[in-house]
Formats: sequence, C-alpha cells, structure tokens
Amino acid sequence: MKALLLILALLPGLAQAACREDTVELRGPGGSARFTVEIADTPGERAQGLMNRESMPRSHGMLFLYEQPQPASFWMKNTLIPLDMIFAGPDGTVKTVHENAVPLDETAIPGGDGILAVLEINGGLARRMGIAPGTVLRHPGLDQSAAAWPCAE
Repeated sequence: MKALLLILALLPGLAQAACREDTVELRGPGGSARFTVEIADTPGERAQGLMNRESMPRSHGMLFLYEQPQPASFWMKNTLIPLDMIFAGPDGTVKTVHENAVPLDETAIPGGDGILAVLEINGGLARRMGIAPGTVLRHPGLDQSAAAWPCAE
C-alpha cells in the first residue's frame, strides 16, 4: 500500500483537481506530489507543530501558514520523527528544502526570508519525490492572485 501511495504521488499531472484546505499539491521538474495536511495558521498551532507525535502517515504532513511573508526558522524540540521542511514564498515557489531534520534537536533550521508557507513531511520524502527549490506548491491558503500555480488551473 505504501508503494502504491508513493507511485500515485509521483504521477505527472496528478494534481489537477480543485484545491482543498486539507491538501497540498506540489509540481516541478522532479514530478508531482500530494499530501493530506493539517493546517497550523495561528501562533499556538505553529508553536505546537508536530511535537510529541510518534509517527505520521507517509502521505500526510503539516502546512504552516503565516499572515505575511517573513523570515522563518524551525527547530525539532519535542519532535519525535525526522522531518523534511519545505519553505515557500508568497507565490508558493519553494525556496529552501531542509531534509531529515533530526528528532529532538534544538538547533535552528533557517528557511530564509520572505517565507509564507512551510510544509513538513516525513524525512526523506522530499528527495524521493523530487521536491527541491523551484518546485511550486499549491494550496487555497496562498493569495491566488499571486500564486505561481493557482487553484483555478
């Protein structure tokens, strides 16, 4: 079943359906991917993140959304699973990918300036799915008039 989910996530053109709040879609030269996400868009939700979770399904993640573009830095305090962190600008274009953040490490992980969204997924998936700087993220929480890949497409 896990292999089937990975294959489906890599199929080109998979992300053609209408945007949903609980879904993040990505596309780029490395292929396409789709994740079911929880949204963290309040200070409390962003502070809690994925702390104290012992596992997360492969096709799931958490999307952190900010009110405006800003410098973003994360850490792994109380986070028990390795994560890939995908930092995107206001138009949804991925600026930085940090792979395999170490559980429980309190070292700051900078994502850069002008970050509006951060997607956390299971460690190692970004590389396997070809998610890299320049990949485009699609979600209705982005300003659709500025989105590189708008929901209407």
